[in-house]
Amino acid sequence: MAKMKLYYSPSSPYARKVRVVAIETGLDKKIEMANVALTPVAANADVDKHNPIGKIPALSVKGMDLFDSPVICEYLDSQHKGRKLFPRKGRDRWMALRQQAMADGLLDAALLTRYEGALRPEEKRWPDWSEGQMKKINGVLAQLEAEVKSLKGKLTIGTISIACALGYLDLRFVDMGWRDRYPKLGKWFAATSKIPSIKSTAPPPV
Repeated sequence: MAKMKLYYSPSSPYARKVRVVAIETGLDKKIEMANVALTPVAANADVDKHNPIGKIPALSVKGMDLFDSPVICEYLDSQHKGRKLFPRKGRDRWMALRQQAMADGLLDAALLTRYEGALRPEEKRWPDWSEGQMKKINGVLAQLEAEVKSLKGKLTIGTISIACALGYLDLRFVDMGWRDRYPKLGKWFAATSKIPSIKSTAPPPV
């Protein structure tokens, strides 16, 4: 297999998904890690060379660049012979993909809220916008709380995505106190956070 290079940031939850998948598939030792800094208003030239959207994560494989975490994760899962993190068929596959979609939707809303408060000039901020995004976040959390039994068992791309999304809330939305409203989900996350691949990729505290 050609050596791979991953452009990432330790605080990026999408890149964390890829890093967890790399560890779980045993491919992490074959990936060169390039820690880069960028924001929506401060591009990174190296990332731009490998992703026309200018976002991380981006994975460079000989002769090909892959971007968007679901694509990269599925590629890595296709490159090993162990248990697949993307179930191949049936209800298990659709549940895992559905969970990934919920987690990514939560992250999309969380990042938009974060950018609104951290990057947009104060006089241009729109409270209704942030409130709308927080409603989406809580909608996903409520759904996961109701379905927490379906999260148990061995890791899949769905539960990896959810763990990374909850980790991002802990990093950037400390005052949210989501565990108080969603205690069963909080208990699941506490146990899942002890899994080596999840623990070792936890973002550094701010």
